[in-house]
Amino acid sequence: MEKILKAKQALQQVIYGKETEIDLLFIAIIAGGHILLESAPGTGKTKLAKSFAKVMHGDFNRVQFTPDVLPSDVTGIRYFNPKYETFELREGPVVTNVLLADEINRATPKTQSSLLEVMEEYQVTIDGETVTVPQPFIVLATQNPVESNYGTFPLPEAQLDRFLFKINLGYPTREEEKEILQNYRLQDPYNELEVILEPEDILELRHQAKEVVMTDIVTDYLLDIVHETRTHSEIELGISPRGVLALMRAAQAKALVEEREYITPQDIKTLASYVFPHRLILTMEGAIKKTADDIVRQILNQIPVPVENVMN
Repeated sequence: MEKILKAKQALQQVIYGKETEIDLLFIAIIAGGHILLESAPGTGKTKLAKSFAKVMHGDFNRVQFTPDVLPSDVTGIRYFNPKYETFELREGPVVTNVLLADEINRATPKTQSSLLEVMEEYQVTIDGETVTVPQPFIVLATQNPVESNYGTFPLPEAQLDRFLFKINLGYPTREEEKEILQNYRLQDPYNELEVILEPEDILELRHQAKEVVMTDIVTDYLLDIVHETRTHSEIELGISPRGVLALMRAAQAKALVEEREYITPQDIKTLASYVFPHRLILTMEGAIKKTADDIVRQILNQIPVPVENVMN
């Protein structure tokens, strides 16, 4: 895991004060998941995505979503070339390793749904022809909560369920912002960022992560949390089986990155805060009083964390 550690350290020289978020990036791509980044403009979402692609030597494409962006602008089109009098395939920006779907909630539902196939199946259909995207592949989508009521289209539940994590970047602390000013004064640290990983390294880590063990003790703890989301009085729709599998894959990747062969209950508790809230639908009364994050936090605090040796 020396390369992963070096890659994290390199990103921390470009994006300050976001150690947890950088950890989650690597966990997500090893787990084969995608991330929804939510924060105010100018907090480093785009820079984080570009730097992540550069450090892992992956192709990077960016789509700036607006209401007039069409599905074909994302997936690609088949067009007629008059020179050769034939139809030719022009792949869209989705055919890449790291796709930044910037301000995804400004796109219409039809355009948003154009990402569903590639996020789930790692392929895209263009006028009847199936194109496989390169691996590893990850979608980093951003949305600005400040504009949620001004010409935006909230992501439907089916789309939200495709994201492994939802992360709020937030503002840097005063000390972190001072460090940003000092380090960006002469030049952009992104320009000095070097390639540390190769796509093949990520694919090998994905293979290794599947071997990470989740014992019955940890499994029962995870299912206790999930069952509580399905019976909670303030939750209308709890965690689906897809959400359960997503958390397990994320926990396997986290354990691997931390050089463990097994998942701990703390892995489950830590990652549940990023995997579960955006998958929940609250009741009307629940939504008035609390957020999904509040309820997940409440559930995690109520259910005892197993203390037995998880390898027994």
